[in-house]
Amino acid sequence: MADVLDFMLDLMRRLPPTRTEENVSALLRIAPDYADDLLGSVDQPLEIKTDRATGRDYLACDYNRDGESYRSPWSNEYDPPLEDGTVPTPKLRKLEIAANEAFDTYREMSGFLQSLIAGQDFIHRSPLYRYYEGGVSSVYLWDLDDGSFAGVVLLKKGMTPTTPYEPSGSWDSIHVFETAERGRQAHYKLTSTIMLQLVTRKGTDGAADAEKSEIKRDLKGIEGWKRDGEISLSGSMTRQTDQDLPIQDSSSHITNTGKMIEDMEIKMRNVLQEVYFGKTRDIVYDLRSVDDLEKARRQRDLQKELVGFIKR
Repeated sequence: MADVLDFMLDLMRRLPPTRTEENVSALLRIAPDYADDLLGSVDQPLEIKTDRATGRDYLACDYNRDGESYRSPWSNEYDPPLEDGTVPTPKLRKLEIAANEAFDTYREMSGFLQSLIAGQDFIHRSPLYRYYEGGVSSVYLWDLDDGSFAGVVLLKKGMTPTTPYEPSGSWDSIHVFETAERGRQAHYKLTSTIMLQLVTRKGTDGAADAEKSEIKRDLKGIEGWKRDGEISLSGSMTRQTDQDLPIQDSSSHITNTGKMIEDMEIKMRNVLQEVYFGKTRDIVYDLRSVDDLEKARRQRDLQKELVGFIKR
């Protein structure tokens, strides 16, 4: 059993991250007996669902799934309905409601994804540290066997293009934490995963160019999923941290985990900006010249001439 699951996970690491959901579905059709193990091991883009009772959106993932049903954090009901679905205890449910309201406010404050893909080329722009300015958030809590509890904070922001040539993308954050109270302090262990997908497309001018581009896209769709003039940057990364923080009452857990999650997202955004985007920008600049080639040649000749004068 372990060997088959390891092979499936090894295969997922080598497949395009932009097609994670499609690849997982294909593997489940081949080996349906490993559905729970695979879904619990592979991070997929978060799915947005609507609570039928309240009309509010929530995020679906493996942490609020029971069979084929997903529990809403707003009404605490499963969709499709499930009579014996797992729900938190009344005390933990009260904390879950407060946590969802707190992170719903946090979500409304930020627009990081827009700043990532603003402009015509996201590779040549730096992300600004703002918040989500929309999107969807969900918090789910559950009890552990030792008397402590754990939870997950989900945040998702997507940009849907209104024209074929506008940039698109999505930002999915999954923050799983465990809490163990120790007197007036609590020990928190946080595991954060961020999945990022960014796509920018080259525009064309004129009806003829648009028709030609449409034909190319149709032909390209037969051969693969990449379009002509399209740049795609996607992937995921995971980081862990643990910390001891003071607590006054149960609401302190929301404050403590919120601060840890915000700090972790800032650190991971720094890594995205400085390492992933910076490295991609360096590669693009090495592959093509941004400045005029003749100007660059004259500068090299001038440098050589100056070095010659210095050596005399």
